[in-house]
Amino acid sequence: MNTKIFDLYLQSLLFVLISLVPFPCFCLQTDTLTSNITFRDSDTIISGRHVFKLGFFSPENTTNRYLSVFYNVSEETVVWVANRARPLIDSSGTITFSRNGNLILINGRNETLWSTNVTGTSPRNTIAQIQDNGNLVLRDTSTGSIIWESFAHPTDVFLPTMLATDNIYTGHKVGHSAWTNRSDPEPGSFTSTLVALNIPQIFIWNNGRPHFRSGPWNGRIFSGDPDMYFPYLASFRLWNDSKGTFYFTPLVGTFLTKLTLNSTGNLVQTMWNDQQRDWDITWVAVGNECDIYGTCGPFGSCNVRDSPICSCIRGFEPANREEWESGNWTNGCTRRRQLQCSTKNNTSGNRDGFLRLQFTKVPDFAKQFQSRQPDDCRTRCLSNCSCIAYAHDPGIGCMSWSGPLVDFQRFNGVGIDLFIRLESSELDNHSDRLLVIIIVVVVVGFAAICFVIIIAWFWYKRKDKRFSDIKVFEAKHVISLDSSAIVLKGETEKVNVEELSLFTFKTLSNATYKFHENNLLGRGGFGLVYKGYLKNGKVIAVKRLSATSGQGNEEFMNEVVVISKLQHRNLVRLLGCCVEGEEKMLIYEYMHNKSLDVYLFDPNHPSQKILDWKKRFNIIESIGRGLIYLHRDSRLKIIHRDLKPGNVLLDEDWNPKISDFGMARIFGGSEDFGNTSRVVGTYGYMAPEYAMEGRFSEKSDVYSFGVLMLEIISGKKNTHYYNHVLSLSLLGCAWKLWNEENGLDFVDQTIESSNFQGEILRCIHIALLCVQEFPNDRPAVQTVLSMLSREIIDLPMPEQPIFAEKWNCSHVGTGTTQRPSQTGYSYSNDLTITLLDER
Repeated sequence: MNTKIFDLYLQSLLFVLISLVPFPCFCLQTDTLTSNITFRDSDTIISGRHVFKLGFFSPENTTNRYLSVFYNVSEETVVWVANRARPLIDSSGTITFSRNGNLILINGRNETLWSTNVTGTSPRNTIAQIQDNGNLVLRDTSTGSIIWESFAHPTDVFLPTMLATDNIYTGHKVGHSAWTNRSDPEPGSFTSTLVALNIPQIFIWNNGRPHFRSGPWNGRIFSGDPDMYFPYLASFRLWNDSKGTFYFTPLVGTFLTKLTLNSTGNLVQTMWNDQQRDWDITWVAVGNECDIYGTCGPFGSCNVRDSPICSCIRGFEPANREEWESGNWTNGCTRRRQLQCSTKNNTSGNRDGFLRLQFTKVPDFAKQFQSRQPDDCRTRCLSNCSCIAYAHDPGIGCMSWSGPLVDFQRFNGVGIDLFIRLESSELDNHSDRLLVIIIVVVVVGFAAICFVIIIAWFWYKRKDKRFSDIKVFEAKHVISLDSSAIVLKGETEKVNVEELSLFTFKTLSNATYKFHENNLLGRGGFGLVYKGYLKNGKVIAVKRLSATSGQGNEEFMNEVVVISKLQHRNLVRLLGCCVEGEEKMLIYEYMHNKSLDVYLFDPNHPSQKILDWKKRFNIIESIGRGLIYLHRDSRLKIIHRDLKPGNVLLDEDWNPKISDFGMARIFGGSEDFGNTSRVVGTYGYMAPEYAMEGRFSEKSDVYSFGVLMLEIISGKKNTHYYNHVLSLSLLGCAWKLWNEENGLDFVDQTIESSNFQGEILRCIHIALLCVQEFPNDRPAVQTVLSMLSREIIDLPMPEQPIFAEKWNCSHVGTGTTQRPSQTGYSYSNDLTITLLDER
């Protein structure tokens, strides 16, 4: 055989053998694809900060290949699929650019299985890039603009900064669709969309039929999900533009999180657990049978705690009793007595009335009209014969219903009060049996009340004005003792409260003019705070805990015990308390300038500029002295656990006083730290070891103090601040600017800082030392004060705060508007967190 022909044969054979050997997975150390890069099945590209990858994968139980975006830390966690309806049957897939500049996926036969499919592009001017938020974008290099993005064509995963949209004029929506099953990413039966018409809600659909409904958006949460009333799950934002498009997105967090619409029709939120190398479930949309849309039919009430879970609202009865009793509730309930609405009734108002149902997921098909007063809702509904129910939410206004009440659910302790229109007899005597019960109860109750009044009269005559017979508050009741001491559960030391006055409800009602709105100082998650005037002329502040407050008997007792014997110029003074029936109230000294957050965070407040640097520095030092007293100098070692501007009150001379000790923890003996499965505090001020592990100590308060210092210096609120240019939180922005020696750019512009530059920069430095990740790296409060007073001159270098960067913030849009408490007085609208962690 000719030698040249033989050599050519061997070379050809070698080429064939090499082509049959699969190439190992190869990461093209770049986040970008250009027209001169050939991207094959074994290749991947990775985002700039190594968060997401673009490559090929095969689902479980199949060899089909799909182009996808997945997490770098978990390559089996796919968040987007390109060719979900047209899989590759082998590993011959290639990504390239077409002649018109589109990114395309072709198979071994050169067939196009997927394309970005945009017009007016050129392969010379387009590149594809995988971003750190998981978005695959096609960019025009001549203009720098994005001409296509995977976030506009989502699959089953909802990532932070991804937008779900709904245009109420055109009907165009961007939503999510579940996989057919775990082995097939082709769109299945379930989809999820934002429905913005009337009041925005999130729906999950099953082949176009409602499967789940989130309840109306109230500006902070979807009110139909009880879990969202906890701040860690209230992490969403919804807004609209002038063209009728509504946008909904999860807010960016520090951790890797995602929402997945699974093939069974459930929306599941998960968070990456780096220790377990797996995803932890933090929330599910459909948690029980009551979450399924319309489980109990029209006018049926669903309560997962009842058995059976469905019941008819008062004034209604099953439409088909036989089906109802067999567990088929789809036909719902029908009204027993027709409404008597007429023109005459509208003026007299004596034939129809409203039944109040507390803590509900309000029904579907609500109509909204703006009103801030619940009485306006009632008046408008009563004057309209077609209105059969109404509700009021401060973030929504009035809601009314004119058709069947569908998808109605009862919660425990959270939700919106629903008022259902009934014929008056249903309200007064809805059954003869109930009437008999009422008569018996009234007669027996009257006799008992008379007896109690006689006993109470004798008791009242014996007690003096200072209530020498001291009350002891326990978790569920109040008992009278001759002792003047309280024993804390789990503590061995007694706390005397003989100087604490016990006010009557009548006294406080008169002092606040029956809790008139004109005397309202502020509101928070616990209830309302009123200004009051005692008969002797003394001005007081009355904190009235609501029945639905997250701050219950335990916190109430805790605050009474903790603060009753604390005496320090920088701690607010508790004057007394009131416990009568369901009422629980605390009475404080009145602080003329209300709370610190009013002056820091409200740019429209007329006195906002009054806090010059001298006042701010004095506030910082004084808060530190208050903390030293709590941690070191008081007879009891106390960790506050909820230090924030809303809990710092200002007297007439602008001296600060720490308030609100409902979440405080007393340490006994030689304890230096504690553990809890009940994490309490406010998002943005909790130290990382406390928020994530339940460990708290003096250094937890130091972390909160550091955040507070940065807020005082910048005039910005940590939980509502986000720098879109630098993709940084308030802590991260402070650290970056200080580290680059541009710390003065962080300072509130209303401060005249030219004469205090060195002192301000030193305060930023000290604050950054306080917000370091590890407790041992943070200075104690007494050390902080020594640094502030320059008793300690040289300061160590701080580490970058753990919550500095927000890795996927680049497309979140405009930041959250800063919204301080309405009138302050230590009670901002920030909710206090109370979470139960499984341990």
